[in-house]
Amino acid sequence: MCRAYDVGANVAAHAALVAAAAARVVVFPELSLTGYELDAAPVDPADSRLAPLVDACAAAGSLALVGAPVAGDHIATLAVDGTGVRVAYRKMWLGGNEPRRFTPGPEPVVLAVNGWRLGLAICKDTGVAEHAARTCALGVDVYLASVVESAADVAVPDERALRIATTHRVHVAVASFAGPTGGGFHETAGRSAIWAPDGSVLARAGSDPGEYAPATLT
Repeated sequence: MCRAYDVGANVAAHAALVAAAAARVVVFPELSLTGYELDAAPVDPADSRLAPLVDACAAAGSLALVGAPVAGDHIATLAVDGTGVRVAYRKMWLGGNEPRRFTPGPEPVVLAVNGWRLGLAICKDTGVAEHAARTCALGVDVYLASVVESAADVAVPDERALRIATTHRVHVAVASFAGPTGGGFHETAGRSAIWAPDGSVLARAGSDPGEYAPATLT
């Protein structure tokens, strides 16, 4: 369960999941370190509270992609591994009340991990065809999205992921927030999943906090 504004507690939960998943790449939902609290303080990649997650990634050999507000008023994905933390991507398309505080990120981002090219997305990005097109044009094997969606709109992430996978012939992984959080999201969709390029679902989590969808991509 994500604790609003409590970066230390949420880091501990992230570290435990990284250890349990034992995966090369672990993707977390949008604003996973703070909850979907649009007034949360920016998280500095050098913040000492992130150290347990760095240690967990070092022990598991994992790259964790986690969500947080960062300096410059961006909603971001932080890349965490055994060497430290850096801002990897800044959300390009903002939704709801986000523009009242946040600024759109400048450009698509692709990370290279063990010969795989990973395109990054955050929530509304997935609903904008231009984002997937520009990201996949950079040469992408997997499109990774961190989202917060209401339980009432549980079908939305699936519809978007299926469209991206089959249009661009890439794997798609969606980390979807589970459990209550801020911004009016009293009930969230959960059901994180991974799709193959043909649109088939390779793995699916449930709607409870702490569940995850493991898959080995080939």
